[in-house]
Amino acid sequence: MASAAEQLASNLNFGAFAKADELKKRIWFTLGALIIYRLGTYVPLPGMNPDAVSDLFKQSQSGVLGLFNMFSGGAVGRLAIFALAIMPYISASIIVQLLSSVIPTFEALKKEGEQGRKVLNQYTRYLTLVLAVFQAYGIGVGLQGSGNLVLEPGPFFLLSTTITLVGGTMFLLWLGEQITSRGIGNGTSMIIFSGIIAEFPSQLAQTLELGRQGAISTGLLLLILVMAICVIAFCVFMERAQRRLLINYPKRQVGNRMYEGQTSFLPLKLNTAGVIPPIFASSLLLLPTTIASFSQASGGTGLLSVIATYLAHGRPLFMFLYAALIIFFCFFYTAIVFNPVETADNLKKHGGFMPGIRPGERTAEHIDRVLTRITVLGAGYLTIVCLIPEFMITYAQIPIILLGGTSLLIVVTTTMDTVAQVHGHLLAHQYEGLVKKAKLRGAKR
Repeated sequence: MASAAEQLASNLNFGAFAKADELKKRIWFTLGALIIYRLGTYVPLPGMNPDAVSDLFKQSQSGVLGLFNMFSGGAVGRLAIFALAIMPYISASIIVQLLSSVIPTFEALKKEGEQGRKVLNQYTRYLTLVLAVFQAYGIGVGLQGSGNLVLEPGPFFLLSTTITLVGGTMFLLWLGEQITSRGIGNGTSMIIFSGIIAEFPSQLAQTLELGRQGAISTGLLLLILVMAICVIAFCVFMERAQRRLLINYPKRQVGNRMYEGQTSFLPLKLNTAGVIPPIFASSLLLLPTTIASFSQASGGTGLLSVIATYLAHGRPLFMFLYAALIIFFCFFYTAIVFNPVETADNLKKHGGFMPGIRPGERTAEHIDRVLTRITVLGAGYLTIVCLIPEFMITYAQIPIILLGGTSLLIVVTTTMDTVAQVHGHLLAHQYEGLVKKAKLRGAKR
C-alpha cells in the first residue's frame, strides 16, 4: 500500500495546489503560529543574569535540561518565557491516559465518543495548569538558590517567574489547539517539531567545524551523511509497518435486500507506543545527572556525582539501562493504549470474525499474541534508533545527538502526519471541484 507521501508525489498537481485556497490559508496560519513560538523562545525571564545562566547551562546540558532544551527549541538554555514549553501538557496527557485505563469513570468517558473526549481534554488542561504551577515554582526556587543567577531574589521574583512560565505554557497550549483546528498537523507535535528542527543547523555547523579543524575526516563526514539518510529511511519504513489481521463479515439481510459478506483488516502498528518510551527512559536516566550538576554548582559532592558519572552519555551502564527502559515502556504503554479484549468484543458485536478463530475470548488471545510479537520488533527498532547517537558519541567522538534518538522519531512521525493531512486536503479540494462541475452540468441539462 502506497504511503500518503507517495500518493502525494504521484498525484501532485501544482495547479490544484495553487487553487486550494483553504489549504494555503492553513499553511500560512501554521507558519505564522510557529514564528510566534520561535520569537517567544528568545524573550528572557525578568530579573535574570544572562551570563550566569549561560555558564550554568553549559555545566548541566547533559542532563534533563539538555533534553528539555531540545524539545523547547533552546528556550531552556536561554531561560525564556517558553522554558517549560508544553512538557506539562505531555505529562498531563499521559497521566490522563493512564487513569482512563484504571479508573472506571475515566474509562466510561473514553467510551462516550466525542463528548467524552472533550471532557477528558478539559481534565487534561486542568492538570496541565496544576503541573505547570508546581514546575514553575520549583524552577523559581532553584534559580534563587543557584548563586548569582537572579539579580534581585525575593518573593516578587518567585511570583513573576511562576506567572510568566505558567502563562507561557498555557499560551503554547492554546496556540497548539489553534494550529490543530485552523492549521496543518497536530499543534502539539508541530511545536515540538519546530523546536527540534531549530537545533539542527547548530548541530550541522558544529559537525562541519570539527571537519574543518581536522577532528573528523572527510570520509567520516560522508559516512555520517549516508548514515543519516539510511536512519531516516529506516524510521519511515518502521513507522509505516503494520500487521494486518484478516476480518470477515458474514452475509446479512436488511429488509428485502441481501448484502454479500465483506472482508476487512485489523491493522496493528509495529510501533504502537510511539515516542513515549524513549522520552520516559531519557527523563528517568538523566534525572540523577541533572541533580548532580546542580549539587556541584552549589559546592556539594557525594553519591549522586558517582552515579552521574556511571550514567553519563555513552557509558555501558547508561546504554544498558536505556535499552531496558525503552523495552519495558514499549510493552507497558502498548498494554495501556490497546485493549485486545475490547477490540474482540467490538468485532463480535458487529458480526466480524477471524478465519479459523472463535469470536470472543479466542479472538482476544490471538490479537494479544500477535500484538506481543510485533511489540518485540517495535521495541528493538526503538532501541536501535535511540542508541545510535550514544555509539556515535562514544566511539566516533562525534557530538551528533540529533542523529537518531527521540528527536529524529518525533521529526519523522510529525512529518508523515503533516504530509498525510496535506494530501487529504488536496483530495478534498479535488472532490469539491468535481462535485461543482457535476452540478453545473446537471443544471445545463
